[in-house]
Amino acid sequence: MANAPSNSTYLPYSPQTTKAQTIPVSSLASHNIHSVRITWVDFGNSTRFRVLPVSSFQRLLASSRPGVTIAQGNFGLVLSCIVLAPGFSATGEYLYVVDLDSIRLCPYAPGHASIMGWFQDKTPAPGRALGTGVPMCPRTVLKRVVDTATSYNAAFLVGFESEFILLKSTNPIEAVNPHGHSISSALPSGAKETEVMEEIAQGLVDSGVELMMYHSEGAPGQYEVITGPLPPLEAADALVHTRETITNVAIKHGFRATFAPRINLDNCKCCPFCWMIVFLSSLFDEIRDNLLTPLERTFLAGVLEHLPAACAFTLPIRASYARMVDGIWSGGTWVAWGSDNREVPVRLCVPPTHFPTTGQQERASPTPSGNHFEIRCIDGTSSPYLALSGLLGAGLLGIQSQAPLVEKNCAEAIAQMSKAERDAVGVGRRLPLTWEEARGALEGDEAMKGLLGGVVDGFLAAGVILDDLMGAPTTEAGRVQLLVENY
Repeated sequence: MANAPSNSTYLPYSPQTTKAQTIPVSSLASHNIHSVRITWVDFGNSTRFRVLPVSSFQRLLASSRPGVTIAQGNFGLVLSCIVLAPGFSATGEYLYVVDLDSIRLCPYAPGHASIMGWFQDKTPAPGRALGTGVPMCPRTVLKRVVDTATSYNAAFLVGFESEFILLKSTNPIEAVNPHGHSISSALPSGAKETEVMEEIAQGLVDSGVELMMYHSEGAPGQYEVITGPLPPLEAADALVHTRETITNVAIKHGFRATFAPRINLDNCKCCPFCWMIVFLSSLFDEIRDNLLTPLERTFLAGVLEHLPAACAFTLPIRASYARMVDGIWSGGTWVAWGSDNREVPVRLCVPPTHFPTTGQQERASPTPSGNHFEIRCIDGTSSPYLALSGLLGAGLLGIQSQAPLVEKNCAEAIAQMSKAERDAVGVGRRLPLTWEEARGALEGDEAMKGLLGGVVDGFLAAGVILDDLMGAPTTEAGRVQLLVENY
């Protein structure tokens, strides 16, 4: 007789046991590190860094606030533009204080390690204690959201699925191969793209990023790398490192890896799906509707309520909205959720039912439901710190207000429903369909702006300059080339 089935999750993680596999500063010499990259991500999602010889970095650590000075106006710069966004100036400096818990090896650059940090006031500022993050620091904003959630006994783990396309040429756009989803011909032995993917995979493993799997995706030359869950701040750091690994290995082999959302309307999109596990930090929450715990319900209610505003962060440029259509498995255009439904922006991923191993007790799920949420309205042009601040901040607002979950579990594609059918499941709002609509939703969401603070105005201002730059080419081919060369 077969064993009775169990619904416990098949990938057990918990905030207490899931930690970033970074390295201690004391091990730099044993890893033969000669250079350290002090790294940050700007409002336009460009990764920037300054390289210090390890001897200079060690001298830096002797100070009480080890860091480098960076002009405050840098937050108003995007891409290679030297025009400042409104509200920023060339005066003033921040101290970018290194976070010693964030050191990772860079296998794609032997002898190099990277480290993240916190933007802080260089000298005391009115109303802020010296040594605390400034309102413009995306890592500080994300940490504040996570810390606030902890006060409500909530904790999160976040994982990412990074989709990208390997290009042989950016002018004209030419993918490395024409092959499709999970097909063996996309990773043939001896092929250059196979070598690239194997080197990316090994590089992530060697740098301490948990690689869960990789495979080819639906568009020509498209691949996906799935990395394991971490606490939100560490997950964002790991995603930055993952993207750097992918792009650098591709360049080494003469390719360009692009995370651009949709470079050809005839093919699939690229988007780094973000999946979240929501925990009650103290005692496990009971499941009251055979699907969601009360904590998950209020979190989901908050995410859906504020999702249009969060889209300004998760889909931050005009090109992001080429994938904001129904019927292409990118999450659709309606504010909705559903179990294992890829045509809604929030997919509830329900674990499979398992039989316990003979003679061995089944491992308990780290959450009472075993569920996780997959956010599908996000793409690779977004800063992971701002995107997670917006998404988790939205969920936190729902937890704080004990928001009721209005939308019901949708088992079908919303776009194929009649209005009466949509009304029956509580779905009546659309997601932003344009860049302007998303920014307007954020500007009008007072709760979101109150939670996230001054970073909202800075991000919106920088976005205007970024939009001008990305729209500068006079032809569609020129705009696509600029897109893939920058994202």
